[in-house]
Amino acid sequence: MSHTFTLDGRTIPFAEGQTIMQAASAAGVFIPHLCYHPEFKPHGSCKLCTVKVNGRQTASCTMRAAPGMNVESDTEEINGERRALTQMLFVEGNHFCPSCEKSGNCQLQATAYHLGMMSPHYDHFFPNRAVDASHPEVLLDFNRCILCSLCVRASRDVDGKNVFGLSGRGIATRLIVNAKSGQLADTDFTLADKAAQVCPVGVILRKRRGFAVPIGERSYDKAPISAGAETTEGR
Repeated sequence: MSHTFTLDGRTIPFAEGQTIMQAASAAGVFIPHLCYHPEFKPHGSCKLCTVKVNGRQTASCTMRAAPGMNVESDTEEINGERRALTQMLFVEGNHFCPSCEKSGNCQLQATAYHLGMMSPHYDHFFPNRAVDASHPEVLLDFNRCILCSLCVRASRDVDGKNVFGLSGRGIATRLIVNAKSGQLADTDFTLADKAAQVCPVGVILRKRRGFAVPIGERSYDKAPISAGAETTEGR
């Protein structure tokens, strides 16, 4: 049985048990997000998908749709908050888009464009983060990690390997490799793993494939993220 709710004045049908995010996506309506993935249980950590439901803020990836809901998403207020969160992500890591292999396929970059982010606004942290080139097929560049935990969940829930994890708390939280050495080469990680395919930024990179697709011809170069373009590189 199908029900409906209202999203920015548009009637959105949904099936019993669907979240606002799922129903909106099925109806072709884009709600910005970074930690959400349709194949995984919603996490609700990035807060970019926050909407107002009957005047109260909630994460659209975890909130179940209900008949008669009045949902606001594409508003000046909410997009301003999303833009501030995106700016914080840029300054907390080392995101140098012009030299990044993921440029044009990066969900963070594409979201910034979508939200009209013209500057980082805040002071850069310039954290000292490592690069792990120990694995024969994969390079890990922790400089770009946004702690979405998609690789953690994919490795744990799909691959059954627990290759990745998050360590620390608050601003000290960081992505780690679950090996005594801390090196990816000392795990059973492979390019066939789901965890190798879900990073929305440029942390998990396939070696010897750099810039095989020229910048300007990549997914989000051709169509904005709101049009439903998906990163295909590495998938």
